[in-house]
Amino acid sequence: MPNGLAVAAPAASRLALSWVVTSTWEPLMLVAGVDSSTQSTKVLLCQAEDGAIVGQAAAPHPDGTECDPELWWQALAKAGDGLLGRADAIGVAAQQHGMVVVDEAGQVIRPALLWNDVRSAPQAAALITEMGGPGHWARLTGSVPTASFTVTKLRWLAEHEPGAAARTARVMLPHDWLTWRLGDRAAEPATDRGDASGTGYFSPASGRWLPELAEAALGKPTGLPRLAGPSEIVARTAGGAALSAGTGDNMGAALGLGLGLGEVVVSIGTSGTAYAVAAEPAADESGAVAGFADATGRFLPLVATINAARVLTVTARMLGTDADGLSRLALAAPPGAQGLVLLPYLDGERSPNRPGANGVLRGMTSANTTQENLARAAVEAVLCSLADAIGNLADCGITAQRVILIGGAARSEAVRRIAPAVFGVPVAVPSPAEYVALGAARQAAWALSGASEPPTWPLAGTAEYTAEPAPEVREQYASLRDATAGWG
Repeated sequence: MPNGLAVAAPAASRLALSWVVTSTWEPLMLVAGVDSSTQSTKVLLCQAEDGAIVGQAAAPHPDGTECDPELWWQALAKAGDGLLGRADAIGVAAQQHGMVVVDEAGQVIRPALLWNDVRSAPQAAALITEMGGPGHWARLTGSVPTASFTVTKLRWLAEHEPGAAARTARVMLPHDWLTWRLGDRAAEPATDRGDASGTGYFSPASGRWLPELAEAALGKPTGLPRLAGPSEIVARTAGGAALSAGTGDNMGAALGLGLGLGEVVVSIGTSGTAYAVAAEPAADESGAVAGFADATGRFLPLVATINAARVLTVTARMLGTDADGLSRLALAAPPGAQGLVLLPYLDGERSPNRPGANGVLRGMTSANTTQENLARAAVEAVLCSLADAIGNLADCGITAQRVILIGGAARSEAVRRIAPAVFGVPVAVPSPAEYVALGAARQAAWALSGASEPPTWPLAGTAEYTAEPAPEVREQYASLRDATAGWG
C-alpha cells in the first residue's frame, strides 16, 4: 500500500482463537472502525461478534477549514499501525460534506473543503434561487443546502478556481476517498446513502444520485461514487480485508449507539448535532432540518450547528482555566447566569443559517460579570442552541421524550447537569466511547456477516440526569438570538 499503510491478509494463522463449549477452536473475527473527523483519525479494533474493543489508537489532523486528503491518509497510517492489519473487515466513517475533487488519473486536485468552511455561502444562496427555491430543494434532496453542503462548494470551485473545476473528473466525500485508498484504488469508488445524503445532489427518498444538480453547480458533468448497499463489501485491501461501504460521522454514531426509532441524540463535539432515526424521509422547507438518510436503510433527520464544544474551549481559555475548571465555575453560578447571555455563533452559524454571524455577550452589569457567570453563560448558550435544534426536529414530528447526550463535551459535569434543565426532558449519557468509529466497525461486522440487520452489540451503561426545567434560560437566549437576526 502507498505511504506505508499496509494491511495484512486475514489468515487463520494470525487470528485470535476462542474456546467454546463444544471444545473446538473457532477463529475470532476482528473488525476495524475508522473515524476520520475534523480533528483526528481514530481507529478501533473490535470483536465482530459482540463489539468488544481489543485495540485503539488516534492521530491528529491539522486545524482549519480545508485539508489535503493526503494528511488524512498519513493520520490513518499512524493510527492504524498494528490494528488495521489484524482486521478481517474495515469500515470508515468520516466528516460529512467535505469536497474531494480528483482528476482523470485519480489524483487530488486541491485541498478538500470541509463542512465547516463557510466561504460558499453566496453560492448556496444563488443555487437555491436558481433551482426553484427552498421548497424545491427540500422536495428533491430532503434538505435546503447551506455553505456546509458539497454542492455549494462545487459552485464555489467553478467560480473561484475554474482551472481546478475543469480538471475535476470525479467528486468524492472524505470517507469515500479513504475507503478507495484502503482498497488500493483498484475498485470503483463507492459511497453509502447516508453520507451521500449530505451532498445536496442525492435524493434520500428515492435512493439515487441527482447528477444534474452536481453538473449545474460545477458547470460540467462529473463522476460520482457508486452507491453501495448498507451491508455491502465494496472492495478489499491489498491484503484481503473486506471494506464495507462506510458512512458519514453522524450516521456512524447512530449505528454505534444502536439508535432506535424515536430516540433523539444530541452530540456536542467540534460541531453540534441533534438527530433521530426515522422510518420516513424528512423534507423541511425551512431548511432547519437536513433530511439525511442513515447507514441502515432508514432516515436520519438532523440539525447541525457549527459552534459547539469549541465555544466552551474558547471560554475556558478566556478564563485561564481548562474544561474541568470551566465546569466547576459554571456549576457555581445560578441558572440564567444573573442575566448574562451569550450568543455562541463565534465562527458563523449553520443553524440558524447565519454564515457571517459572530458571538455576542449581552446583559453585562458590574454585579454579574464574574468568572462563574461567564462560564455558566457559555454552557447555557451551547445547550440552548441545541435545544433549538431539538425544537426543529419536533416541527418535523419527532418529539424527544429523552435525549441521549454524546460527544466530547458530554464529559463535562456542568453540561450533563444543566442539559436536562435547558432541554426540558431527562438526559441519558452513555459511557464515553468513540461511537463514530464503533459504528464503522459495526458496519464492517455487518458486511462480514451477510445478515439482513447489523449485529447486536451491547451498549455500555448510561448515567441518567434530570432537573427542573428552566424556561427562563431559553427565553433570555431566544431574546438575544432574535434581536441579532439581521447581524450576519
